[in-house]
Amino acid sequence: MTDLQKRSLLKAAALTAVASAALVGCGKKEEPAPAPAPAPVASAPAPKPAPLKIAFAYVGPVGDGGWTFAHDNGRKALEKEFGDKIVTSFVENVPESADAERVIRDMAGQGNKLIFGTTFGYMEPMLKVAADLKDVKFEHATGYKQAENMRTYDSRTYEGAYMAGVIAGKMTKSNTLGVVASIPIPEVIRNINSFTLGAQSSNPKVKTKVVWVNGWFDPPKETEAATSLINGGADVLFQNTDSPAVLKTAEAKGKRAFGWDSDMTAYGPKAHLASAVINWGPYYIKSTREALEGNWKGGSAAWWGVKEGAIDIVSIAEDVPADTKAKVEEVKKGLSDGSFVIWKGPIVDNTGKEQLAKDAVADDKFLGGLSFYVKGVEGKIPGGK
Repeated sequence: MTDLQKRSLLKAAALTAVASAALVGCGKKEEPAPAPAPAPVASAPAPKPAPLKIAFAYVGPVGDGGWTFAHDNGRKALEKEFGDKIVTSFVENVPESADAERVIRDMAGQGNKLIFGTTFGYMEPMLKVAADLKDVKFEHATGYKQAENMRTYDSRTYEGAYMAGVIAGKMTKSNTLGVVASIPIPEVIRNINSFTLGAQSSNPKVKTKVVWVNGWFDPPKETEAATSLINGGADVLFQNTDSPAVLKTAEAKGKRAFGWDSDMTAYGPKAHLASAVINWGPYYIKSTREALEGNWKGGSAAWWGVKEGAIDIVSIAEDVPADTKAKVEEVKKGLSDGSFVIWKGPIVDNTGKEQLAKDAVADDKFLGGLSFYVKGVEGKIPGGK
């Protein structure tokens, strides 16, 4: 092979190598694989709000079958409604005395921010504590004094008393009704009078005897008072006390009676005519919801009745005539829609003095200050003129 041929072959090889390199350079460039995306960082859950601590001061035992039992049912309704958003507690048998202030202060000291005092005698102690603890919300049952961080609430128990009276007037054979009364304050006087007015609506001949026991929960005294009324001719008993002692006494002596504040049928099934009951649940739920949502305001008063679902009459005995049951339902409907008013004149007291003129309707101020017996109620109010 000549030098010329060698040079031709080397030149051809060199051109082939250059061409190959050019072809590789014109090809698609290989992209590097993308880096994996970083895993999302889990955000920490928002801290759960601490539950609202709510306390109840009870004047009697939760097992009294009446007033305190009804309040405790309201407390349980709260727990069912709000679950772990709240924590509730209670102290029972808190006397209506200076000791109430100690108990209420202790409740606040334990971190309770909403405190319910469930009887009239706690009013002054709660006012005193409320003045010192502005960051706590106070609710007082049946009172009439409020503060910036304290309000009052009550139930129109006189509506239940009136409906019980409608039944009592029909069921009495002696035309003598008996009332075991607790403490002579307007609330109780109003119930005695309303019971009598209801009875007179179905039997104008009835008269009402009253025995005062000067306490809310005192079964021995309540039993003694009921026995005295029966011995005095009363064959249907009513009460404004907290235990079922009156109904039990009526059962033992073959007379009739009503349950009060709670359904007391089981304590005297043969004697039981009906129970005028209070449902505190709706108010307690409303108040607690306001506290949870920041809408709670003090300095006000609430007075709920049949219209708001706070008052009812239940477990009416089978032997109550159908027309009487129908009348009770008519009254209940009228109280609910506002078409019926219990305290409408003319109403005179048991001395013959007109207290409410014909067609005049009592306002809440009038009802809140009652200090007389209506015609048909015997005797005088203790401490009255």
